[in-house]
Amino acid sequence: MRGLMMDYPLTIPAIVRRKRDALRRPDSREPPPDRTICRSTYRQVVDRVRRLSVALQDVGVEPGDRVATLAWASQEHLEAYLAIPSIGAVLHTLNLRLHPDDLTYIVNDAADRVLIVDESLLPL
Repeated sequence: MRGLMMDYPLTIPAIVRRKRDALRRPDSREPPPDRTICRSTYRQVVDRVRRLSVALQDVGVEPGDRVATLAWASQEHLEAYLAIPSIGAVLHTLNLRLHPDDLTYIVNDAADRVLIVDESLLPL
């Protein structure tokens, strides 16, 4: 059965660890350009994911806590997508197209412990 089944769980922490381990090799490369404004190496992204994970734990986020994100598709949002589940917290993505009253209801109903908001969306 070797090779027919996964040898380890396909979880976000496992993916980040695997990528981090690959970065220890000297041939670490940048991802291909895709017309984005910001370009980072995998090493930089993994480092920022680690720092965000620590920051979330420092403000009291524990495994099982819900962390909401209200952000555009960006490098920072990707980092939150990786960091939040990596510490055992629950990623709760908010739809920025919803009415502010609906967002308020959803955040309160979900009892999100932390809300990560893109600065440009603060008026919502």
